Amino acid sequence: MASTILRSAALACLVQAGCTTAPALAPGSKYVAMGSSFAAGPGIPTYVDATPAPCMRSDANYAHQLARRKGLALVDVSCSGGATLHLIGPRNTIPPQLDAVDAATSLVTITIGGNDVSYIGRLTAASCAGVALESGAAAACNPIPPQPTEQMYADLAARMDHIAKEVRRRAPLARLVFVDYLAVLPAAGTCLGAPLSAAEADASREIARRLAAITAKAATDNGAGILKASDLSVGHDACSKDPWMYGYPRPEAPIAGTQYHPNAKGMTAIADALEKLLGS
Repeated sequence: MASTILRSAALACLVQAGCTTAPALAPGSKYVAMGSSFAAGPGIPTYVDATPAPCMRSDANYAHQLARRKGLALVDVSCSGGATLHLIGPRNTIPPQLDAVDAATSLVTITIGGNDVSYIGRLTAASCAGVALESGAAAACNPIPPQPTEQMYADLAARMDHIAKEVRRRAPLARLVFVDYLAVLPAAGTCLGAPLSAAEADASREIARRLAAITAKAATDNGAGILKASDLSVGHDACSKDPWMYGYPRPEAPIAGTQYHPNAKGMTAIADALEKLLGS
């Protein structure tokens, strides 16, 4: 009975932005981090030993930073290129990410969905085409993926809901927090580090908006927490003076990380916000 009341209080707190009264996680508690590259941290030194080749998990991603601060036993199964299907089922030889969640799990964070709707893939292909158009030089750009259909968004929403319910089934007492995607583009306009047409920039903003809405609904419908990194990072996009996001590389403006992905500042900002959300 007491554990049920405690869990209910924690969940009620976590769904409120800025809540700081949730019971603290005990040192050594099992923490499972799932998601795509926006959770894994490709391009941010240093990669975790024994990480599967495509995953590129950084030991400075938000999960690793949070685990070190709170003394949690982290199981980081996030993987670059991951989609919701890779949480539910295997990705070649990589097991389903949900397999890491069990009854001993105390905390689960999830950042997922962008690859389901070609969010960053579309940005990258459109930027490559934009640079080629500006320079007049031939470039081996990937085709720009079509704008996601309503069916794609509906399928993504259904899988996100399934993932949340599966976490609840496997770890009934765990705190579940969805972390949506950091802002890539400013609210309007583009820049040297985001060489997009106005139409392509607006199309990417719409994907980001829909992705954030689907993530928030999955959290709300399942009594989970939601950390809106998309709101947290306003003013820290790839075009800002203080970016939490790498832009698109150009000969005159190279980057030190992975294009259109969080930098170390962005990961630290998410870790800071999660620490506040979870309580001291």
